[in-house]
Order: sequence, then structure tokens, then C-alpha cells
Amino acid sequence: MDKKIIIIPTYNEKENIENIIRAVFGLEGEYHVLVIEDGSPDGTAGIVRKLQEEFPERLHMIERTGKLGLGTAYLTGFKWCVEHGYDYIFEMDADFSHNPDDVPRLYEACSKGGADLAIGSRYCNGISVINWPIGRVIMSYYASVYVRTVLGMKVYDTTAGFKCYRRKVLETIDLDKIRMKGYGFQIEMKYTTYKLGFNITEVPIIFVDRKEGTSKMSSGIFGEAFWGVLKLKMRKIKPRH
Repeated sequence: MDKKIIIIPTYNEKENIENIIRAVFGLEGEYHVLVIEDGSPDGTAGIVRKLQEEFPERLHMIERTGKLGLGTAYLTGFKWCVEHGYDYIFEMDADFSHNPDDVPRLYEACSKGGADLAIGSRYCNGISVINWPIGRVIMSYYASVYVRTVLGMKVYDTTAGFKCYRRKVLETIDLDKIRMKGYGFQIEMKYTTYKLGFNITEVPIIFVDRKEGTSKMSSGIFGEAFWGVLKLKMRKIKPRH
């Protein structure tokens, strides 16, 4: 049976973390969870530790000393998952903006559909976003248009953070060379995957903005992505070996 794991980065997610973990463990197909916990002062780590007593084989956590950024959280998680022999490695937010019920669709796109990277896409079937202010929808949508135009990558949702990778993709990418830390990280990982010749598929999802907790989005994140894309275009991307 395929070994499947979902990486969930957390910072102050006490309102959501137990519910999202239980939702994942309620899915058919034996998914594991790896929480990357960035020293949340609200007690998120304590909730996860208590749940580990209930799910000792399936729930894992790496605790870090501070808020070190989305990109470094996922890179830490990718390395851990590859070392522990997982076949399919997912990214998902803790706040239910990504519906856990869509996880099997991403898995199927890779396991049966031939994708090396399956992206839960807000924009491949028009715009499928609920509860976002119109300004944020426009900014996010046109950010993806900009990235697609500059990089020549046929991906509609370039900043999506709901994804499934086959292990061989993460083994091939030189993770130590990934430079962007915020949402630019999502662009850099997709572009690197694309440049290394892997097959990328978009699976349409409906993205619902968080109901509990606070968003980690900032204008600086978009600034990093804007300039980072131009630098990315100039970079030579080589496999790890």
C-alpha cells in the first residue's frame, strides 16, 4: 500500500488543528500527518501532542523555535518525509481553506492519472474562491497570470498551497537551492518541478477562506514573489544529483 502523508505547517492554529487532523484521519486510505509547528504561543503544539497519544503511528510533529516561514517549514517536512519513505507527500493548510475531502482527488491524479505533481487549483475552471475580498481575489488571480506569462509555465494557480507530490519529484529537486520563503516558495517549487520535466496536473477545487484564526498573508509576501519570479527566470535549474 502507498505511504501517504500530509504536511501541515502551523502558527497559532489552536482553533483548527484538532479538527483538521481528525478530518484527515477520517478519510479512506490511511493518510498520515506531519505538523511543522513554529513555536505557536497559543498552545497549538500541546493540542498536537495530546492527539499523538491517540494516533501514535499516524501523527508526527516537528517543533521549531520560532516563526521561520512557510517555505522553510515545507522544506523541513519534505526532507523528513523522503527520509521516512513516504510515496506521496501533500501540502495543506490547517485552516480548512483546503477541503480535506479533496485530498483523495489529488492522490488519484498522481497514483492513477500519471501526474508527478497534482495542484488543487482555484483558477483552472474560472475563479473558485469563497469569502475573499474582491481586491484579494484580483491580486491573487493576476499574480498567477503574471507568473505564467514571465515563466512560460502552463499552470493557472501558480501560488496554490494545496498539492500532492510523488516522492521522486522531491528526491530530484535540490531542496537546499530553493530560496523563496513566503508564497514565492510555492511558485519556485512548481517552476522547478516543471523545468525538471515532471508532469504537472491541476485538479479544480473550491477554496474557502479561513473561518477561525488569522491569516498570515502580507504585502511583503507578494513583493518577494514579484521580484523572485524575475530572478527565477534567469536561473539554471539542475537536478540534485
